[in-house]
Amino acid sequence: MTFVSNLSVAVICSSNMNRSMEAHHFLAKKKYKVRSFGTGDKVKLPGTAVDKPNVFEFGTPYSEIFEDLAQKDKNYYTQNGLLHMLDRNRRIKLAPERFQTCTEQFDVLITCEERVYDQNRESTSNVPVHVINIDIPDNHEEAVAGAFLIDDLVSMLAATSDLDNEIDEVCYSFETENNKNILHCIMFY
Repeated sequence: MTFVSNLSVAVICSSNMNRSMEAHHFLAKKKYKVRSFGTGDKVKLPGTAVDKPNVFEFGTPYSEIFEDLAQKDKNYYTQNGLLHMLDRNRRIKLAPERFQTCTEQFDVLITCEERVYDQNRESTSNVPVHVINIDIPDNHEEAVAGAFLIDDLVSMLAATSDLDNEIDEVCYSFETENNKNILHCIMFY
């Protein structure tokens, strides 16, 4: 596949279900080099009661999660949008992936909430990566709006001729243009 940029991006949320997958879908359609991940211990989705979430292991195929929820209560999970979300996800990749087990290196990590931004994987070398957080509430509408914001940011980052030296200016421009505060740091793999 030919990408529009050599910039490699990982989009990360807690379960690799909603926010990271919406942005992954959006960026992949625009032909960016993108992957998505979660950082939680398990993949958690709302259940029919607040105290009874649906919990799955990372690596459980989206199709299996879809079938499990459809068997439990197809009408409920259709109405709350989970089956639609899982259908989208299974067309993008096989299963939710946990960031901490990924060995691939990226130029930019974009997290969707500060709690995820604060979680790092083990440092194994001194290769720098830019970590940027854009807080996105975990619901369908905000995930879609967040995907547009992430696309805007990635477009700005991809347009730089020297990411390391221009990233502060890009982050400032992004915040100013979108009236959205972001966090940025450099981490080492």
